[in-house]
This record gives sequence, C-alpha cells and structure tokens, in this order.
Amino acid sequence: MTAQQSIYDIKINSLTGEPIDLESFKGKKLLIVNTASKCGFTNQYEDLQNLYDTYKENVMVIGVPCNQFGNQEPGVHDEIASFCKVNYGVSFLMTEKVDVKGKDQHPLYAWLTDKTINGIKSSSVKWNFQKYLIDENGQLIDYYYSITKPLSKKITKHLKA
Repeated sequence: MTAQQSIYDIKINSLTGEPIDLESFKGKKLLIVNTASKCGFTNQYEDLQNLYDTYKENVMVIGVPCNQFGNQEPGVHDEIASFCKVNYGVSFLMTEKVDVKGKDQHPLYAWLTDKTINGIKSSSVKWNFQKYLIDENGQLIDYYYSITKPLSKKITKHLKA
C-alpha cells in the first residue's frame, strides 16, 4: 500500500505560531512525540533532548503538546515553552498544542495513525509520550507506546548513520 498523502504536505505551526515546513527535514528521520508537562512520563523530555543532541545530524525530534490525556498539558503556548526550556533545556522543535485523537484530530496525527493515509499501519494514541518514527523519505517506520524510553534500542537502532 502506498501513502495517500505525504507527511511533508501537512501543515502545523510551531509553539510560537510560525508555520513548520516538514519538507525541510527530508533526508532526516523524524521522531514525533505527543507531550505533556504534568504527566508521569514528562521526565522523558530529558531523554528526548539527549536523543536529539546525540543524533541531530540524522533526526529531528518534534514535540507535539496535547491536553487530551488526563488534562496533563493545561498550559498555553508560552507556559509550555518556558516549562520545557527551564526544566529540560529543550531545543528540539515543539509544535502548537493539538488534538491527537477524536473529531478534532490534527491532520499530522490523522496521517500518523491511519494506514489508509500513511500506507504502512494504523494505530491509536494511547497516552502522552507515544512516539512515531518516520524515515528520511517520509515513510512511517513504527510507533512506540509511552513506556518505550526515547533512548531505547527499539528507537536508537534506526538512528545510527
């Protein structure tokens, strides 16, 4: 099955409101993670930053704030940005806060979770810090539930040059 839409055609804004051109990351892998500031998995920001620092030649980490799981991301954009920077030194890309499931699901997550759109597999976002890995050509590699740490071999084996 082939993808019905390229991930590079999807529009999403950064946490500061500027449009993100996903196509500018063609040639790098993407690790897309729905994030939250008040979650038991929030400390994964530290490992996400370490992963980004280690593999940034080959991968762009994209954090996607979402408040759909236990209201664990109640903040507005400025609060989220400040929290991530102050507590975890986040320098990877953060998007605007979006819905990752349901009737208002952002098109990025529609692509990530629907085989008829991404051409690879369907999934549902179960909780904060679920990870989706995309290859250099915009194809879904796999997804990983929250319990999979960002620096686990399941993920890093795909990132080595």
